[in-house]
Amino acid sequence: MTTTATLVTLHTTRVLRCAPEGPAPAGESAALDLLGDAMGRDAELVAVPVERIADEFFRLRSGVAGAVVQKFANYRLRLAVVGDLSHHLAAGSALRDFVYEANRGRQLWFVADDGELEQRLRPTE
Repeated sequence: MTTTATLVTLHTTRVLRCAPEGPAPAGESAALDLLGDAMGRDAELVAVPVERIADEFFRLRSGVAGAVVQKFANYRLRLAVVGDLSHHLAAGSALRDFVYEANRGRQLWFVADDGELEQRLRPTE
């Protein structure tokens, strides 16, 4: 897979920051490609811009989000979707509930921008 991604360290977390262009992690195969790239760079978290996420991911009934998140969990990597979700959230309450619950945990986060991601990764004292 040829992606444009940058490995950065935010506080103590190695983050693979993906570019907006590139294949969408729209299923298990694409998720595995992204995971391979992240593992090859020893990343702990993959940050993917919302515009790179396939619409099916946000349609929870499709099962894409569950499959992608499960693959990340299986390989002990975290995923952050970075960007404005308002368009997707307007579609219904199920996605809003999913985003709310995901943001309460550590496996999957939906953040507005890189600054919010950095804030979430800041060590608590």
